[in-house]
Amino acid sequence: MPGLDDLYQQLILDHYRNRRNQGSLPDPTVQVRHHNPLCGDDLTLELLIEDGRVVEVRHDGDGCSISQAAASMMSEAVAGRTLPEALELVEHFRLVMHGDEEPDEDRLGDAIALEGVARYPVRVKCALLSWMALKDAIQTHSGERTEPVPTGE
Repeated sequence: MPGLDDLYQQLILDHYRNRRNQGSLPDPTVQVRHHNPLCGDDLTLELLIEDGRVVEVRHDGDGCSISQAAASMMSEAVAGRTLPEALELVEHFRLVMHGDEEPDEDRLGDAIALEGVARYPVRVKCALLSWMALKDAIQTHSGERTEPVPTGE
């Protein structure tokens, strides 16, 4: 559907040019950094977590339009969710990126626009960088991860 593809491209560019929730928090509950050395995408993600819920999300970094737009979209999609809901959303997005699940627009919000990235396997890591950082941050906060994520995971 060409019209939809064009709309999604415009949405990705809008999130890249006007990144939502970019910056840092004064006192984050958890902070993680993910870097993909193969393409140079770099992301620092900060979460404010209260009562098992993601209250605020901030991200900062450099990289391609897909990685930076994905971080913006992820930050909007996860804000206000409980930690289990956020982890379920990460898994849903991962499955969509690998072509193993149909995207749920109600859950993904603007991140539905990244659905087409699945057609370009080399770009999937770009789209997943911030989502994997979110998973890492939640697991770090919950004590499920004690070792840092290897660079490029």
